[in-house]
Amino acid sequence: MRNVLLLGASGSIGTQSLDILEKHPERFTLRGFSLGKRVHMIPDFLKRFPSVEYLCVSQAEDAENLRKKYPNLKIYHGDEGLVSIIEECPCDMVVNALVGFAGMVPSVTALRHDRILCLANKESLVVGGSIINGLLREGKGRLLPIDSEHVAIAKLLSCIKREDLSRILITASGGSFRNKSRAELTHVTRDDALAHPTWSMGAKITIDSATMMNKGFEIIEADVLFGIGVDRVTPLMHAESYVHSLIELRDGTLLADISKPDMHGPIEYALMETEVDFTPVKAKSLSDYAPYHFHAFDPERYPAVGIALDSHRRGGNSNAILNAANEAAVYAFLENRIPFLQIEEEVRYALDTLPFMAEPSLEDLIAVDKKTRRVVNEHIGG
Repeated sequence: MRNVLLLGASGSIGTQSLDILEKHPERFTLRGFSLGKRVHMIPDFLKRFPSVEYLCVSQAEDAENLRKKYPNLKIYHGDEGLVSIIEECPCDMVVNALVGFAGMVPSVTALRHDRILCLANKESLVVGGSIINGLLREGKGRLLPIDSEHVAIAKLLSCIKREDLSRILITASGGSFRNKSRAELTHVTRDDALAHPTWSMGAKITIDSATMMNKGFEIIEADVLFGIGVDRVTPLMHAESYVHSLIELRDGTLLADISKPDMHGPIEYALMETEVDFTPVKAKSLSDYAPYHFHAFDPERYPAVGIALDSHRRGGNSNAILNAANEAAVYAFLENRIPFLQIEEEVRYALDTLPFMAEPSLEDLIAVDKKTRRVVNEHIGG
């Protein structure tokens, strides 16, 4: 039986994680959860999971009101509350479904306290990969990815000898603008960008899918998780989103993980600690995977991927700048403050403007994140 703390319960990954926990009452006990401002969802969550004793929300006022309503619960708020709930909740598994940089310190905290970390928060690995890998090398905690692409890669790698691996093919839908040219992106709107053709996700990750910055992040994650090197991970366009990733062996054989574009499967694989049956789909060429379709990734059409990988190769605090600039620019676009193509411009500006630091500490990364957001927002405002 695992005692679970779920961070980000009200988001897409969070609500689907609750489905998996509810599906396996013999395996999991939900001891606590966090959510942001959607406090109206709390009564339903508590009804479904009466085992909950710990709760974290974003606003102090909400926390105070909830303490009056639920005097038997331990209630926290804000970023400090996320750290405290991890430290104090008697859990052995933390599911991090938070969005953005806000999820990185909770990930580090969970590992430092020897928790099993089921991780859907990309930024933890993109920004803090070296810190997280350092903790894992010290024997602190355990990490299981939730992203569908990385779950697929983990499954596929478990079926082969590592020396037989040639490369990883990480699939990409191309997002809501996959059928548009660069020239046609000049006047696209927020609502246009949020209409993803195959996945149902939160606003931020949907915009990242449209720029394909998310694919750059996922290639970085693959390097952090599997030590494969970004140059051995190839993005591959796949509109249907059924083939989550592939690996190519040295003899040319392809192995794929194929399933519906739904996150319940990847979440279950992580929460069940990989104890899920899996058989890869083997083929000699991509055409053998019909009726699914693939085509080559165009780096000029999606320059955000190259920006991300160049940042990762540079190392140091570059990925902290990359991520913070992207978050600031994405939210500016969602607020109709900048056009879509300016997202990439702001990320480039930040990487060119902010000073490089070779070996940043966690505290340094937090400071870089704050400074980058300020610089980008001032640049947008200017």
